Amino acid sequence: MESFKEKFFSELNTTLTGAASLCIKVILALIIFFIGYKLISWVRRIVRKSLVRIDADPGVSGFIDSMIRIGLDILLILGILGWVGVQSATIAAILASAGLALGMALQGSLSNVAGGVLILVLKPFRIGDYIVEDSKKNAGTVKEIGLFYTKLATIDNRIVVLPNGTLANCSITNYTMENTMKLDLTVGISYQADTAKAKGILEDILNNDADTIKKDEMEVFVKELSDSSVVLGFRAWVKGDKYWPTKYRILETVKTRFETEGIQIPYQQIDVHVQDN
Repeated sequence: MESFKEKFFSELNTTLTGAASLCIKVILALIIFFIGYKLISWVRRIVRKSLVRIDADPGVSGFIDSMIRIGLDILLILGILGWVGVQSATIAAILASAGLALGMALQGSLSNVAGGVLILVLKPFRIGDYIVEDSKKNAGTVKEIGLFYTKLATIDNRIVVLPNGTLANCSITNYTMENTMKLDLTVGISYQADTAKAKGILEDILNNDADTIKKDEMEVFVKELSDSSVVLGFRAWVKGDKYWPTKYRILETVKTRFETEGIQIPYQQIDVHVQDN
């Protein structure tokens, strides 16, 4: 009986000692994780400041920051597992299995990473550019180029999130890559209207608008004789960031001036002539 008690208390003591040791390791692991997390944040902050100092592209900076965060987080977790006592062979097996499973599950995501690298290397657009993704016609100002996705802000301040893989494999129209853009507009006038007068009004509007570039070529011309109107084309150069407000303002000014000057802008119509036999 005494032998049973001794064995019981010996096993209990061993269990409690092991549990206490495990609790201590868990607590220390949490402390190490907290310290490691702070160190990773410190390293990322230093890298971001260094990238700002060398005037790196914001998209490249964000991509590098994401890569550093993910890489250091993985190293921290692996270090904690090794310190707790998980065998390196076990960790390697887990990583191999997880890598295979993730590789199969995240094929699209991996293509997004590759697409992000291509975007940062080839630079079809940068943060701050206004782009149109031609396959789905998503348009907006580039706010962020991340590891997997690019974020666009639309003109009504909605955020559109697009996979980098999609952007890397479709055609993109970049409206603001160049410093200047050509404003190419049309307006229809009736066949009874004075064409020369209408062209003079358009020239005056272009020459007096605050954002048209006066030293560059401006054109006003008859573009087409359509079924219901004479279509006038007019062109001018503007700064890239002034394109949309200038376009809207000039179109409004054209309508107001034509109404004031008696130039009729016709709507779609059909004239039917009835001939008596």
